[in-house]
Amino acid sequence: MGLSDAVARMLRRKQASVISAHGSGSPTDVPLYTTFSADQVLGMTPAQLWRTQPHLRTVINFLARNVAQLGLHTFERVSDTDRARRRDTAIARLFARPNPATTAFELIYTLVADLALYDDAFWHLSEDIDSPSGWRITPIPPEWVRGMRGGTIFGPDQWLIEVHSTVGGITETVPVPAEQIKHFKGWNPDEPRLGSSPVESIKQILAEQMHARAYRQQVWQRGGRVGAVITRPAGVPWSDTARERFSADWRAKWSGDDGPKAGGTPILEDGMSLNRIGFSANEEQFVEAAKLSLSEVAGVYHVNPTMVGVLDNANYSNVREFRKMLYGDTLGPTLAMIEDRINTFLVPRIEPRRNELYVEFNINEKLQGSFEEQSQAIQTAVGRPWMTADEARAKLNMPSLGGDADALVTPLNVLVGGQASPTDSGEQNRASVLAPSSKARAPQPYEDKHVEQLARFFRRQANVVKSQLGAKADGDWWDATRWNAELADELFALAADVSRQVSSTTLDELGFDAQSYDFDRTTKFLRTVAENDASSINEHTRAQIVAALDDDEPQAAVSNVFAVAAGARAAQIATTSVTAASGFGTTEAAKQAAGGRARKTWITGANPRKSHAAMNGETVGIEEQFSNGLDWPGAMGDPDEVAGCNCSVQISVA
Repeated sequence: MGLSDAVARMLRRKQASVISAHGSGSPTDVPLYTTFSADQVLGMTPAQLWRTQPHLRTVINFLARNVAQLGLHTFERVSDTDRARRRDTAIARLFARPNPATTAFELIYTLVADLALYDDAFWHLSEDIDSPSGWRITPIPPEWVRGMRGGTIFGPDQWLIEVHSTVGGITETVPVPAEQIKHFKGWNPDEPRLGSSPVESIKQILAEQMHARAYRQQVWQRGGRVGAVITRPAGVPWSDTARERFSADWRAKWSGDDGPKAGGTPILEDGMSLNRIGFSANEEQFVEAAKLSLSEVAGVYHVNPTMVGVLDNANYSNVREFRKMLYGDTLGPTLAMIEDRINTFLVPRIEPRRNELYVEFNINEKLQGSFEEQSQAIQTAVGRPWMTADEARAKLNMPSLGGDADALVTPLNVLVGGQASPTDSGEQNRASVLAPSSKARAPQPYEDKHVEQLARFFRRQANVVKSQLGAKADGDWWDATRWNAELADELFALAADVSRQVSSTTLDELGFDAQSYDFDRTTKFLRTVAENDASSINEHTRAQIVAALDDDEPQAAVSNVFAVAAGARAAQIATTSVTAASGFGTTEAAKQAAGGRARKTWITGANPRKSHAAMNGETVGIEEQFSNGLDWPGAMGDPDEVAGCNCSVQISVA
């Protein structure tokens, strides 16, 4: 009996069934998916866990749905620089209709879900003369695949598929040749022929959540459901008759759905008081535990928790970025693996004489952004209106207007090359076209060089100061003149390199001759900045040493001061110095080349201060200060506005 005839009668395998191994010298049947033991999430199989664990189901469904909706497209490599989509090939028709009962969406959904749950997925490929492609793909649930037989460590000769036999209504295992099974698998350190279910790595998390859910059910079922309690003074006589009368009156008036005074303010007898009691879900941390479980499961599958409902740190901008990351960092490797398996093993089988064909997931539609974003980008790229009135009306299911409605309308103020965008008009448009701009910041190697030389200075300073501390007890262990002079020389040299590089880049981008920059005009300013910074840095170091000398272990405390200086402080000082020198070089180059025609705009860097984030895009004249009182990012000013800043300044010339 072949698998094609038996697949309709396949049954879920029984948990107790096992394929026994043959003796030595004969083909070996290797069991695949055995049940967990009792201490491994109550002995559940991956399928049972998926049905009972909402967080596991949420994440796997999220992955499967987002891949299945992409669709697999078939392309032909026309040349190294050209490709064409082909809808009339056998492989394209096969994925359009995998089998009489399965859609393309369902096929890919099942594939990704199986991979996520088992790290294995199986397709049975067979010829089908009634199919438009001549072939049929039938997804095989991994739990139906009972084992494998023969072959090598890289793959078996046969797969053992469990089917229901028509003889006696019993379940039996059917061997299927390996060439009929297309196997998608992950990595398994113990068995190269199979994947390794991720469920194994999160079973403890799932078990914890199962216990938490059981506890919550116990709380609701067995806990006292008391919203309030009435108390009265101890020792005050209260007859049984009076107590029963009060209880009956309370139930009749103040409780239940039909109490006429329910929700009102009860009037109690003398000495009585009403006290609210009960447990809080917040106090039990039920919500936090659930979020942690969902986040942990999402982490195993490389899914950002925000995408599956953990919205504690979500906002509009980062959710948009997470959405873009989804098809790169999260789903990208899975898509590449599926494409490679299909293109390597399935396409050559279906299209043996067309090596130029391949399939690819259509991720472009998911990365193109909203219709508004696409429209703006296309309009900017084209430089003129790109839709007719009838095309726009068709998108809104409105009838055609006919006549000129099927032609593009080009506004009279839009000339080819005459303006940057058809949305611009008027005098400001010409200025925007003719106005060059530049946003220059020294590349990362300049900042790395700063860090290296500052760290070297702090280590040299540490050796001298610690030796002086050990030799002198009169406080004469700090040579401010020496340290200020040495550090000022190094800071000046570093700033000079940065300002030269940035000024040259700025002038090139603005369309001026980079050789026209007069560096000598800037040396006095750069030297003054370097001397001020050196004095401030060294004074901070000296103050930390003084404080460290009062520590219980002064020697270790002083060593820690210099260790921090050569590490974190050096990195922060380098960032600040490169920001300041870059801002100065950019601004000074614009002043020298364009004078009053130049304007400067504040551009925030990564993780900016709130004050700097609010300034992003703020534009002032080249001689004016920004709203925080600085001439450029990192300029001399309030340390709270300068330290660690990595913003930049953009120059435009009218």
